[in-house]
Amino acid sequence: MPGSELLERARLSPAPEPGARVVVGLSGGVDSSVAAWLLKQQGYEVVGLFMKNWEDDDDDEHCSSRQDWIDAASVADRLGIDIEAVNFAAEYRERVFAEFLREYSAGRTPNPDVLCNAEIKFRAFLDHAVELGAKHIATGHYARIRSGDDGFELLRGLDAAKDQSYFLHRLNQAQLARAMFPLGHLRKPEVRAIAAGLGLSNAAKKDSTGICFIGERPFREFLNRYLPTRPGPIVDDAGRRVGEHVGLAFYTIGQRKGIGIGGMAKSDGRPWYVARKEMDSNTLVIVQGHDHPLLMAKGLAAADPSWIAGRSPVDDGTLGAKTRYRQADAACRLRPADDGFELDFAEAQWAVTPGQSAVLYRGEVCLGGGVITVAR
Repeated sequence: MPGSELLERARLSPAPEPGARVVVGLSGGVDSSVAAWLLKQQGYEVVGLFMKNWEDDDDDEHCSSRQDWIDAASVADRLGIDIEAVNFAAEYRERVFAEFLREYSAGRTPNPDVLCNAEIKFRAFLDHAVELGAKHIATGHYARIRSGDDGFELLRGLDAAKDQSYFLHRLNQAQLARAMFPLGHLRKPEVRAIAAGLGLSNAAKKDSTGICFIGERPFREFLNRYLPTRPGPIVDDAGRRVGEHVGLAFYTIGQRKGIGIGGMAKSDGRPWYVARKEMDSNTLVIVQGHDHPLLMAKGLAAADPSWIAGRSPVDDGTLGAKTRYRQADAACRLRPADDGFELDFAEAQWAVTPGQSAVLYRGEVCLGGGVITVAR
């Protein structure tokens, strides 16, 4: 059994009243399973909720929600907790997937995990959990929550390699007041060790990747089922035509593989990258070299801002920003704008991508962010 030291580190503070009902989103993965066990050890009444949010081509090859349900039910039985399955497929299609397709159609590259957290895991799921009498909901995210005189703060997870605060930056005060992240003070190897010590069948299960709730699949083939292809020219930074793309929606800034120009003439052996998508002329611009000037941005504009404190942060010279997950914080200056905000970076950033999220931090505190509209 896991040691008391891990249990103490994972103990949440402030804690709800003893015996408070907490509904845990059990996905069938190891993280949510250990989160449920930790909460039960701390004396909460734990109920598992398995969310099915995708029904199109739901088969064993791609989404495998049937196997995930089997794993979640097995964990619930092992932990001695009740579990319920709920279908949010309609909400997911309306609130997340429709926006996902709109963004790709407009030539941007959205981050469905960010929207999925805000609209499904901490809205539809939260509403359902409250109907079940829950005081709080919990997930297996690697992040932390701190309460203070000014409300709730979202903090990075202790495990820097697994920190998921980037994907949670659109949560608001009401959502954070109800949320619990039992794994925030643990590292992934410790979580797997706990699961193995408990004899959980999913202790070594591979982490899920791919599109939120849709899973891993050939992405271009998947997207082509929902968006029409519109081929057009591929040009280099000198304007020379070097190939033909299948449709701008199927490429992203910084992309290296799958451009479709292998072995083209006039190449000096350096890799090619997608640098720009010109929607008006339906043209894909590619460049050679990772640090080509067209791939570097000194700043950006972002729209649809969401601030965890409910207001824009004050720029005191200590802000850092991520323009993609698994990126080191980039020192920046924040400037308010009519429809969002602008950032100026101390050092140029690579492949800043419209549609992705620009997320601001002050030290370990995630402040919120917005959707990148322009890189400059």
